[in-house]
Amino acid sequence: MHHFEARVYYEDTDHSGVVYHANYLKFFERAREDILGIETLVRMWNDKGIGFAVYKADIGYHDGAQFGDLLDIRTTWEKQGPYRMVFFHSAWRPGKNKPAVTCALDLVCLGPGKKLLPIPEFDFLD
Repeated sequence: MHHFEARVYYEDTDHSGVVYHANYLKFFERAREDILGIETLVRMWNDKGIGFAVYKADIGYHDGAQFGDLLDIRTTWEKQGPYRMVFFHSAWRPGKNKPAVTCALDLVCLGPGKKLLPIPEFDFLD
């Protein structure tokens, strides 16, 4: 399991001080970039024109995080066949015994011309 800390800033919230629902996807994206490695992602794109695209996201909202929270973004993953990788994210508020948000997010790998490619081998997939 990978842990990533995400501070909730004012810009992340709605008028009531609760995280705007779409902003959890930003927190989860940062956690995935931390796992995959920003340098690796940049190199894949610059050298080969390969990148990842979200194919599907299934999100459950359980307990809205608030302005000032330091969230623990917990992530696990699994490769599902040659063309899909699923990341299971959860955002935990300090001192809570259940996640604020859960998300199963499917990624696919696209090459030049948006051609579907097999998921590359990554050390963390072993």
